[in-house]
Amino acid sequence: MEDTVILSGNPNVGKSTIFNALTGLKQHTGNWSGKTVLTAEGVYSYKGKTYHITDLPGIYSLSGTSPDEKTASEVIRSGKYDCLIIAADATNPERNLDLVLQIREISSRAVLCLNLCDEAEKRGINVDCEMLSRELDIPVVKTSARSGQGMDELKEAVYKIINERLCEEDQRELNDIFGTDDKGIKRLDEYIELSRNISKKCLCSSDSQIGTIRTDKVITSKKYGIPLMLVLLMLIFFITITGANIPSEFLAELFGKLRSVMNNAAGSAHMPEFLRGILIDGVYTTLTDVVSVMLPPMAIFFPLFALLEDSGYLPRIAFMADPLFRGAGTDGKNALTLMMGFGCNACGVTGCRIMNCPKKRNLAMITNSFVPCNGRFPLLIAIISAFFVTSIYHPFRSLISAVILTLSIILSIAVSIAVSGFINNKILKNKYEPFIMELPPYRRPQFVKTVIRSVFDKTLHILFRSIITAAPAGAIIWLLSNIRYGDMSLASYLVSFLEPLGKIMGLDGKIISGFLLGFPANEIVLPLILMLYGDGGTSAGNIDLTSLHDVLISNGWTIKTAVCMIIFTLMHFPCSTTVLTIYKETKSLKWTAAGFILPTLCGVIICSAVNLLMSLFI
Repeated sequence: MEDTVILSGNPNVGKSTIFNALTGLKQHTGNWSGKTVLTAEGVYSYKGKTYHITDLPGIYSLSGTSPDEKTASEVIRSGKYDCLIIAADATNPERNLDLVLQIREISSRAVLCLNLCDEAEKRGINVDCEMLSRELDIPVVKTSARSGQGMDELKEAVYKIINERLCEEDQRELNDIFGTDDKGIKRLDEYIELSRNISKKCLCSSDSQIGTIRTDKVITSKKYGIPLMLVLLMLIFFITITGANIPSEFLAELFGKLRSVMNNAAGSAHMPEFLRGILIDGVYTTLTDVVSVMLPPMAIFFPLFALLEDSGYLPRIAFMADPLFRGAGTDGKNALTLMMGFGCNACGVTGCRIMNCPKKRNLAMITNSFVPCNGRFPLLIAIISAFFVTSIYHPFRSLISAVILTLSIILSIAVSIAVSGFINNKILKNKYEPFIMELPPYRRPQFVKTVIRSVFDKTLHILFRSIITAAPAGAIIWLLSNIRYGDMSLASYLVSFLEPLGKIMGLDGKIISGFLLGFPANEIVLPLILMLYGDGGTSAGNIDLTSLHDVLISNGWTIKTAVCMIIFTLMHFPCSTTVLTIYKETKSLKWTAAGFILPTLCGVIICSAVNLLMSLFI
């Protein structure tokens, strides 16, 4: 029979890393508050026994009001576990002791895991674990989950707790701890004071933290913070764009040769033209366009962004963005959910659980898709690289592309804030709530582990999702382009129907069709558009970032088309996964419809306005 272990603690203390170190599961970890908003489960074995462990969402107090805090608090209060591991940050134990003291009054079946002990030592912080254990009357274990240090000692402590205290009944009602509102507030103040006194007894520190404080004074300052952030983002985009061209050209050339071989083999085998067309011109062409155009940017951008995340810098971006969201009347946690949206809008929607107010939470969900997810970043990079910088002297092409992409990201965030502010002030009339966020220490990224994790968790995952959606989509586009009704193909009817809307927006009917047919996944939008331009794949060939410009120009693209394409890529209906996630989180068709319509309406309006202005002045 399995013993049940619960893993709890403050956000950003390495809980998910501890969970991974114990179970071997590769759960994604991040350096910002509220990143883990779902419970994760796994098992590990020790001394012939099996332990079932659940990783709860990070909380600061058992009296929290957000959905994830309530979930964690209810599990802890239930007492339905054999042992509770409380993860704490060894670099700032006083900050974490409030929660430890609250949990300790509910149950003594607990182990305090002081994680990040290696970083604490580097910063001159030393915790007397024996004295701290006596003060709390629970075992205290030092660990560094990233390197595996102390994990055997943690398992041993859990083993002893379960075997020595199985018969102990010490569960109390939470009301016995917090009492009424007035007494509860007073008791929380007592916890803070007690935490401070315990820390003075058990903690010795040096002045080595001064360097971190000085660094933050520059990096998060009003004067230098935003410019440094923009320069860093442009550097990431510059490296991505510069590095993506060569592998993109190589893959396109390779796939082109393979296509010729496949066509020759099909001809020699007397394969029916219909079958050859749907398999080679439809499925194969779409798949190879996805790989050659989208894979190189993804393979470079995602690891770089993961390294930035692993270093502890992303929370500081959210910290600097907080005043902007405060001005829009929304919760500062909205900045964190948008940061999650850069990886995946569906994850960003799920991350909105960290927000306390239901209306603000729903608003954050429906505006999350304004920021480009990992499926739209390669599309933006491809359009910018192929269209805007071809006439610029080569050494500066990637730099100009990085600047344009950064400006595009700023535009998406600005529109998201503006829409949130309008809805908050005119419709929901929500009040601003104070936003408290703990900045993690700067960490040297685990380069190899982070890159490998990013390649498997993001690049290959997104590529696989793209392939399984691109294959049927390519077949559908080929069928629509080659099955005729009257004098026109079915695709021509769809394009003709959408052409007037496309012209108003500065685009065309084939572009709008590509977005609609790409609803299952954003990664396949550009390959579908290229197939429509190639009459179902018969003349599209295999495209790389260099030849993409010629294909677009030959199909009537101008600077105006490219600008409107970037805007609509930033602002259009989210993918099917995100729409489904919004419905699961809100349980409301009204909010789900709003999540689909709102970004699309903004994209149509802004594209139409830009098209009109550029037609008048250019």
